Amino acid sequence: MQSQHSIIDEGKIPQRLRPVVGKLCEIGADLSHLIARGPLGGALGAAVGENTDGDQQKALDVMADEAFASALKDAGVRWYASEEQEEVVELDPEGQYALAIDPLDGSSNIDVNVSIGTIFSIFEAKDDPNESFLRPAGEQIAAGYIIYGPQTGLMVTFGEGTQFYVLDPDAGRFALVNEAVSIPPTSREFAINASNYRHWSKPVRAYIDDCLAGTDGIHGRNFNMRWVASLVAETHRILSRGGIFLYPSDSRPGYEQGRLRMVYECAPMAFLVEQAGGRATNGTDRILDLKAAELHQRTPFIFGSSEKVDRVAAYHDLPEKEVSALFGSRGLFRE
Repeated sequence: MQSQHSIIDEGKIPQRLRPVVGKLCEIGADLSHLIARGPLGGALGAAVGENTDGDQQKALDVMADEAFASALKDAGVRWYASEEQEEVVELDPEGQYALAIDPLDGSSNIDVNVSIGTIFSIFEAKDDPNESFLRPAGEQIAAGYIIYGPQTGLMVTFGEGTQFYVLDPDAGRFALVNEAVSIPPTSREFAINASNYRHWSKPVRAYIDDCLAGTDGIHGRNFNMRWVASLVAETHRILSRGGIFLYPSDSRPGYEQGRLRMVYECAPMAFLVEQAGGRATNGTDRILDLKAAELHQRTPFIFGSSEKVDRVAAYHDLPEKEVSALFGSRGLFRE
């Protein structure tokens, strides 16, 4: 039975995971209020140092990390792995879950009022802290994100579809608004940072070239490009209206293996996307079949409507000498 004071509609949440999800939502609601105050809440976007991966930390990054770690001590979480910390932290020796979290994804957008979010992933805990996370991504038992934007929402999966909740600011609780989120199979949108075109591999350039060709290309339609530079915002758009997101590896130093983190970003987003009928790969291989070799490992990440993600994989499968744009001229990939 749902607690009278529960911060979230619990009917569609597995009973054993309600304490964890409830605590995530409590801190999410607090962060939402703080973020909504903007400069009135202090210099939230001020740089305060670097994390272990060399990325700049904002004040709110650190505040969010500390708040989630503190709250989850009483929610059955044994191991806590945060993008903001170098190693796994033990919260409760008797806990049964291992929770990976990006406490505040997209923090570079705090000062420009763009949607940002919290990404989380839950596994059954093992006795070894690292082994609890360095395992096939398909072993997640739950994953999701909280998005802080015009609406504050929770997108979550427990392996039986993807659900969406919205924080009701009047009631102060998350209400279920869609118990079966489904990614539209078709869309005329793609998301990629086009300024890096010259650094991409031939298959990625060929795919984007064919999109840019519009009605004159193999797709026979015009496309719009989107790029928010906030993974939560990009994922939310695709879950809402389809399309494809690409953050490929490229030739720049430090980007050879991609830039997004497998454990904290790609694995949970892949779980959400696939449970909503989409697909997520590293360009060729399914993310949920892969496992990270280290906590902060990076990977290329491509996800969205299944047909589009499969198309990108097909470009990668071609012999290099055959990879070029406008395959329609030779009958390949014609829709």
